[in-house]
Amino acid sequence: MASLPQDSATPAVPLLDVRGLSVALPDGADRPFAVEGLSFTLNPDEILCMVGESGSGKSMTAHAMMGLLPKPHVRVAGGSLLFKGRDLVTLPEAEQRRLRGGRIAMIFQEPMTALNPLMRVGDQIEESLRAHTALRGAERRRRVVEMLDSVGLPNPAELSRAYPFRLSGGQRQRVMIAMALACEPDILIADEPTTALDVTTQKQILDLIRSIQARRRMGLMFITHDFGVVAEIADRVAVMRQGRLVEIGAADEVLNRPRHPYTRALIGAVPHGISHRPEEPRRGEPLLVAEKVCKTFHVGGGLFRAGKPVVAGEDISLTIHPGETVGLVGESGSGKSTLGRSIVGLIRPDGGRILFQGTDLLSLSRRGFRPYRRAVQMVFQDPYASLNPRHTVGDIIAQGPVAFGESTARARERARELLRLVGLDASAAARYPHEFSGGQRQRISIARALAMEPKLLVADEPVSALDVSVQRQVLDLLEDIRKRLGLAMLFITHDLRIAAQICDTIAVMRRGRIVEMGSARQVFSDPRDGYTRSLLDAIPGKAWQIPAELRQTQAVAEAAP
Repeated sequence: MASLPQDSATPAVPLLDVRGLSVALPDGADRPFAVEGLSFTLNPDEILCMVGESGSGKSMTAHAMMGLLPKPHVRVAGGSLLFKGRDLVTLPEAEQRRLRGGRIAMIFQEPMTALNPLMRVGDQIEESLRAHTALRGAERRRRVVEMLDSVGLPNPAELSRAYPFRLSGGQRQRVMIAMALACEPDILIADEPTTALDVTTQKQILDLIRSIQARRRMGLMFITHDFGVVAEIADRVAVMRQGRLVEIGAADEVLNRPRHPYTRALIGAVPHGISHRPEEPRRGEPLLVAEKVCKTFHVGGGLFRAGKPVVAGEDISLTIHPGETVGLVGESGSGKSTLGRSIVGLIRPDGGRILFQGTDLLSLSRRGFRPYRRAVQMVFQDPYASLNPRHTVGDIIAQGPVAFGESTARARERARELLRLVGLDASAAARYPHEFSGGQRQRISIARALAMEPKLLVADEPVSALDVSVQRQVLDLLEDIRKRLGLAMLFITHDLRIAAQICDTIAVMRRGRIVEMGSARQVFSDPRDGYTRSLLDAIPGKAWQIPAELRQTQAVAEAAP
């Protein structure tokens, strides 16, 4: 067996020294070890980025460091985790609790699931201070406000009394950072803290984490699958695949001169934010025309209190031609998904028109809209939430056609054909959604939408939470299907790099309005609106030029092990 790569960083006293760590999985898992023979160091005042696909063992390594493995089913089976010379693996549980959240802290990927929805955010930070410091009540409360202020949250004293659901995604992530830093840890673990955030919020969070890390000289282990983030902040990079470390070294070396085929394939799959799509003339009459669509939501109201108006759409107008892919780009809350859901009939706008082949969909009753549900289909952001876990994949795909009068036998046969079309085996029809990876579930969602033989596909953030390699595969699949079936597509995303790869036309939204619209090449090469320029400037790793020889189309799965 080939020897595993070793960490060449040898400081006098590393904060963390991982030696031959192996984490065993329960019987029946797809492999015996989640992490196998892992060795690396983390030094003071250093940012180590750990990259790899889902299932590579990144988060499992972090959970082992924090003592959060779901024992006894998943356990450390070998090796050591030396924190300042003390082995975390052999420490008593009480001692691990004292270190966890105190000397070693973690920012979790999804703050809404990590924060207690029934507790005010200030109380949750204070709970950590109560457990790990000797501060008294008034001192703890002052410290909470100081921490919320240090992470750039407005009105920290007032915000400390808010519940998590009242905050935006970026604000919740900042609360998580404040909680992790409250006890001034020696090691901070950040597990995909910016994955689902839009680029401007992501840049703010990255700048915040980096500045606090440098000021406090912490060791930071940053887990991510985004090489743009790696290029932005990393001192060193560790690349993992299927539980093993395949490459580790200085950021410049790994990003620009990677040695392992897997690393090279990962970097080759990174969307590079340059549009090479030819500007083809639009053919035929428009398939869909949105004219001055308006929508206002009212949030926070009660029985005797009017809700606060939030404008999600204000005079939105765009046109989609047959075979064209239009990208709708903007930050969270800009109104992108509101327009997409209005087009497929899930939201009723307050005004305007949505013309599909000349028919105003907004003028139709529910019964009148039903024939158009076949022609306009949607692929949702979270495939697991949008697929019924109690039904087999074949039944999920067949349900739509059966509801429109197709025989069950023919619909199920068509489901198997569509599974092959999206790159899955026909036998997948007999399995359930939980048996598939995130990328596979997204392929199933695409197959379900295609079962209705639509003319327009609305794809709402279909790849935002996927690994870069799976993301590339899904984008290539959508492009291939568009060409073969002649579909038009409205592609909703917050990532301009992704829009550059797949969109013919890009519309940039801000606060319910389209502020710029043009060909993908024009928007990227000569943006006219200041907001568009700010989005482009916020792309992580923008200054990093992917080596030309690594810009390839091969899938990561084809890389040599």
